[in-house]
Amino acid sequence: MPSYSLSRRIATFAVTTFALVLVTEGSLMAFEDSVWESLPYFDDTTVREVTAAAGYPVILKCRVRNIGDRAVSWIRRRDLHILAIGIMTYTNDPRFQAEHTEGSDDWTLKIRNAYPGDSGVYECQISIDPKISLGIHLNVISSRARILGSREVFVRRDSDVNLTCVVEAAPTPIELNWSRNGRPLDFSRRGGMSILTERRERTSQLLMSRVSHHDAGNYSCFPIGNSVTDAASVLVHVIKDENSAAMQHESSANFPKHSRASIGFAVVVCSVLRLLMR
Repeated sequence: MPSYSLSRRIATFAVTTFALVLVTEGSLMAFEDSVWESLPYFDDTTVREVTAAAGYPVILKCRVRNIGDRAVSWIRRRDLHILAIGIMTYTNDPRFQAEHTEGSDDWTLKIRNAYPGDSGVYECQISIDPKISLGIHLNVISSRARILGSREVFVRRDSDVNLTCVVEAAPTPIELNWSRNGRPLDFSRRGGMSILTERRERTSQLLMSRVSHHDAGNYSCFPIGNSVTDAASVLVHVIKDENSAAMQHESSANFPKHSRASIGFAVVVCSVLRLLMR
């Protein structure tokens, strides 16, 4: 009887110990899971490669889960310059601005009027021990405007004109504008003129009906709000007929500037010699 009681006690102790071990292991695993789940991490949807056009704003977005009360910093890798901590910006360059909406997982770094020198890696860093960071590569390319066709156009009076401008290496959609001789087009004083813009195709057409000599001039197109992209220009001549255009074009082709200067010099020399011979 005593031996049976001892064996029962030993079995009970073993079962109790095993149960305690299971409970302890379960609690530890649950604790570890809760710790890991509470640590911040970068969301896989964060875009790691960003390509932008010079002269336009750039948005770098870092998505962080479980951030809690921790801060997110933006660091430019090439010089290790801290650009922002939280929503506070730490740079003298006013083009940089950090943004964050309370309750959101997105932390944003904006660069207004970006240029190719801004290209490089920008790190989104979380202030934990040890710190973790995610690099976002920015590539800023130069955009350029181009008017299709020749740089110089001859058109007949009373004919219709169609000038097409295309901006290459620029984001979409984009808004284009036109000017004549450096001034914005005045639609109120000139009827029969319109602009057709395909923002997603990055093209703009300037249409003018029944042109006259008042429409002659240097026409330029340029992206609105872009101080980096050079404007594209075309010189429009309005002539009476095709023969006038052909003669003017042939004259320009056969007698370049230096030839015309030589001819003028020869005329002056002949005049002087004629006076001396009298």
